[in-house]
Amino acid sequence: MSVVALAIDALLPALDIIGIAIGTTLPADNQLLITMIFLGLGIGPLVFGPISDSMGRKPIVYMGFLLFIIASYICVYAASLELMIVGRILQGIGLSAPRTISIAIIRDMYSGDHMARIMSFVTVVFILVPIIAPALGKFVLDHHSWQGIFHVQVIFGVLVSLWFWRRQSETLTEQNRIRFSHRIFINGFREVLRHKITMSYTLISGFIVGSFLVYLSSSQQIFQEQYQLKEEFPYIFAALAIAIGSAIFLNGTLVLKFGMKRLITASLLAFFGIPLLYIILFFNSPNPSIEILLTFFALQFFAVGFLFGNLRAMAMEPVGHIAGIAAAITGFISTVMAVPISIFIGRFVVDTTLPLFIGFLVCALLSIGILLYVRRVR
Repeated sequence: MSVVALAIDALLPALDIIGIAIGTTLPADNQLLITMIFLGLGIGPLVFGPISDSMGRKPIVYMGFLLFIIASYICVYAASLELMIVGRILQGIGLSAPRTISIAIIRDMYSGDHMARIMSFVTVVFILVPIIAPALGKFVLDHHSWQGIFHVQVIFGVLVSLWFWRRQSETLTEQNRIRFSHRIFINGFREVLRHKITMSYTLISGFIVGSFLVYLSSSQQIFQEQYQLKEEFPYIFAALAIAIGSAIFLNGTLVLKFGMKRLITASLLAFFGIPLLYIILFFNSPNPSIEILLTFFALQFFAVGFLFGNLRAMAMEPVGHIAGIAAAITGFISTVMAVPISIFIGRFVVDTTLPLFIGFLVCALLSIGILLYVRRVR
């Protein structure tokens, strides 16, 4: 899963330079280099998930890494925004295999709060990469070129593939495999849609990921252009990634004590209250000082850290018997929601960060409404 973070975050310091190279005219167009990989991450599982329930988990991971390597070189030689977007979407489709199958492997082996605990520790590794990825991307950019960032991603992907081949055993036994047919997808989709709990937490995940993706795609524009902190940007991004990572690490312990549902409720309330306070304080005002902004971001992302793993674990809990296709469908739904949400809100993040916090607030409000609905259904 960490390769996904590298493919996204290592590119952030180079977005403006890549934009010049491929002829973009608007800063918002550069955000597409981040959001479009998420589109691929949403589409890919619909193919890889059902096949993994039939062929096993490990072969699908290898297929995904191979496609990722091919797509990386499409990006290296891209001379237009359109071709770069194609490469980024294909990168996302390729990486959707290890990302989705990782979740299915965890579900093969664990359930309940223990599954959430393992998801937290896996996600900690996923978060560690964003701490160093922008700095790594800037280092490569300063000493080589933006194309070198993609070369580094390929090398990292090959190394992880070899480690996975060497150390990870197959978790889907022969007797639990389902013969592949078009009915696998149709029946799986029907079953996932039938579980109100699964669908509710998947929709919440879509709103949370969508609002967070706005920050991810616009962070370079916010810190480098609005605050003129080009050199400091990798370190700021790393510090905020630590806020998320620390929450995810704590979640691995707290989820066994308090349970997923309590942590999700408390985190959603915080996710709503923090942007509400920001909007009250800075509505129709210029950006606050960088120290105040970072404080609000850190608090917001600390709440996010308790949501990512728990929401996915709650969504997967009722559908463990079809973990591969269920992980694919829930991931597809949440990602297809997240991408247009982030593109729409991101277009307003031009001169101030206020639209970003308004986006946080609206997505949090909708998520709390869904949470109240699912609790009433239960």
